[in-house]
Amino acid sequence: MKIKKLQVLKENSVLFFLCFLSVMIQTAYGQADPQRISKESFKGRINLDVRDSKEDWTPYLPKKAPAGAPNILFILYDDTGLAAWSPFGGAINMPTLQKLADSGLIYTQWHTTALCSPTRSSLLTGRNHHLNCMAAITEGAAGFPGGSGRLPKQVTTIGQILQDNGWSTFWIGKDHNVPEQDVASGGDRSTWPLQMGFDRYYGFLGGETNQWYPDLVEDNHFIEAPRGPEEGYHLSKDLADHALEYIRDQQATNPSKPWFMWYCPGANHAPHHAPEEYIAKYKGKFDEGYEAYRKWVLPRMIAKGIIPAGTEYAKLNPLPPGISNPGDEVLDWSKLKPEEKKLFSRLAEVYAGFSEYTDAQVGRVIDYLEKTGQLENTVVIYAADNGASGEGSPRGSVNENKFFNGYPDELSENLKYLDKLGGPDTYEHYPTGWAAAFSTPFKMFKRYSEYAGGTCDPLVISWPKGIKARGEVRNQFHHSTDIVPTLLDICGLEMPKVYRGVEQYPLSGVSMRYSFDAAPDSKTSKHVQYFAMLGSRALWKDGWKAVALHAPLTGKGNFDKDQWELYNTDLDRAESNDLAKKYPDKLKELIAEWNSEAQKNLVLPLDDRTAIEQLGRERPSSEPARDQYIYYPGTAPVPEGVAVNVRGRSYKIVADVNLKEANASGVVFAHGSRFGGHAMFIKNKKLYYVYNFLGISPEQTFVSNIEITPGKHVLGMEFIREKAGANGESIGMAKLYIDGKEVASGVMRTQTGKFTLSGDGLCIGFDSGDAVSREYKTPGEFKGGEIYGVAVNVGKIEYSDLNNEAKRALNRD
Repeated sequence: MKIKKLQVLKENSVLFFLCFLSVMIQTAYGQADPQRISKESFKGRINLDVRDSKEDWTPYLPKKAPAGAPNILFILYDDTGLAAWSPFGGAINMPTLQKLADSGLIYTQWHTTALCSPTRSSLLTGRNHHLNCMAAITEGAAGFPGGSGRLPKQVTTIGQILQDNGWSTFWIGKDHNVPEQDVASGGDRSTWPLQMGFDRYYGFLGGETNQWYPDLVEDNHFIEAPRGPEEGYHLSKDLADHALEYIRDQQATNPSKPWFMWYCPGANHAPHHAPEEYIAKYKGKFDEGYEAYRKWVLPRMIAKGIIPAGTEYAKLNPLPPGISNPGDEVLDWSKLKPEEKKLFSRLAEVYAGFSEYTDAQVGRVIDYLEKTGQLENTVVIYAADNGASGEGSPRGSVNENKFFNGYPDELSENLKYLDKLGGPDTYEHYPTGWAAAFSTPFKMFKRYSEYAGGTCDPLVISWPKGIKARGEVRNQFHHSTDIVPTLLDICGLEMPKVYRGVEQYPLSGVSMRYSFDAAPDSKTSKHVQYFAMLGSRALWKDGWKAVALHAPLTGKGNFDKDQWELYNTDLDRAESNDLAKKYPDKLKELIAEWNSEAQKNLVLPLDDRTAIEQLGRERPSSEPARDQYIYYPGTAPVPEGVAVNVRGRSYKIVADVNLKEANASGVVFAHGSRFGGHAMFIKNKKLYYVYNFLGISPEQTFVSNIEITPGKHVLGMEFIREKAGANGESIGMAKLYIDGKEVASGVMRTQTGKFTLSGDGLCIGFDSGDAVSREYKTPGEFKGGEIYGVAVNVGKIEYSDLNNEAKRALNRD
């Protein structure tokens, strides 16, 4: 008997040791909780024979959410000021948002960071954006503690916490918290959605995408859109389709399990794209102009309780000359030409149609939840990540990418697209005047973190089971960092002090749950919040706000010479009455507080470098720097951030091909889109090279003066940069080659910035998304031959030497 007991003890010891070892290994890789399996936690009985033993599954089961835990649906728009949407008094009809507002709460003083990546990081982690290393958008990352553009291990996302505690977690739509160099098939995936606490993902990783031809990722891999706009495709509808799919699938198998969905449509970020029938709803609605809109909308906002009575809207251009950014000025509507007014009004109509169409798609999800009885216990948060965008320049744009290339828009060019606005032929953005109007009554707009025009955004929270109030307003000051603490409070959870072995930064925000049952004007539980973005900065503390006058992205520096202003926002919501001279001690106190918060939150150094400087510079990559890039057919599009950089330099493209048919044709190489890009292709037995400079017509087209015969060939082109143009673009000579023989040449200009902020990638043998050139239609697949490979060289090698290398490669068999 003793021998039998001894054997059992030994076997139990071995069993527990193996379990413990397994758990430790899993824990090291973040796959298990070491406290779940232990001798103490196992309540069964283990003997030599399983028939004499008693099972206990408890230590091995996934953690369940608390009883009655709610679902969470967080809908996050882009680029929307407080005065845009109908529930807040604006002209853009938002029936779904209105329905939620009527069943919940409208917040009038909810603030963001003034830019998308930083705000989104705070909404996911509950920490200030610099603690998240998101001083700016990921494409503007810098090598400083608060600005690397990569979420550190010291912050845990709400997705991870909810996933660990029994929620299904889904991410739909925009991300923009993945480092640019990791938006790549072979890149590091540690900050992709599935690694940040989400079970499923469908959307786009960058800051924006074409709504007709989006750059899509499903779970952990890149995909092409299921169809094109000619078949009725629009990204807003596609995202809603997948949101419904994820919820239905989860409910079919685990209906007792709550879920969390982070739902981020492309609206209202440029490009503004919408079905014509939604744009038509707003015909003539903005014809009186943006100054008239401000006069019209403010009384409506006051009547709804969004803005206090007696508030007057601030000036359109509040920053003094020498401090303001000329690209952010607002043109006087009364002095515009009739055709300018027509164009500007139409651009606003498209924006409004885009917003309402997306709201209608969100409405499909809300309707489904209501029909299936899920809406009652679903916390629905509907918000925007920053103020209305001024990136359309004073005159608007049919191609927003001009802003990121520092290239001015021309009225004559834009008017060509008047009847096509909102469709696949444009990548548009309204002028700065509308950004100011949709941010009424505040100063400025997106990117300006010192003023509420950039930071005060719409927020509605609806939770029928948990919020008694219906259709009420809440005026407490809050911030994007406060959302995660609120959700944790609602769910009965806490942010861990240590997560996966890493000590965590404390939460920067506070819970807003107290406000659900509070009076509209009761005191806020928040006491201080700093702001800092692209060189602009401010600090709010207990109703007072200090503001440093400094326009973002100007590259002027001299922050120590910034002039500070002081406002009492409890009495002056529009920040129009500067009290700096009246209360110098209060201003001094707040400036000192800003400096203290900056130190605690890794804010310094301040960075106001221009968009081209920030977006165009090279950053460290896991791949060593090189002059030559080799690409092969059969691969997914290479994203902009990791593709060969031909900006501002000479370059050469050489392709090894074997034309097996006389009528071989199609795309050999393509990079970018119709709004900026270049492509080499065969058409009608001729070799073509097109450089589409910011979508400006006519395209720069070079066509061979001879036909290409069947057989093996080296096809190539060369751009020799000679000088910079007036707006920084490169100007030089382009040459086209077949088997080393020059077959076309001419003067060409190339972009100083990226082809798109996060758009169509580099393709071999086809062109994804929308076509670079109007000379062919996507996908423009190469047929009638074989592409062995394409080399792009940005070094000093002579084209003839590169051509000879390619010839030798062709003869390898």
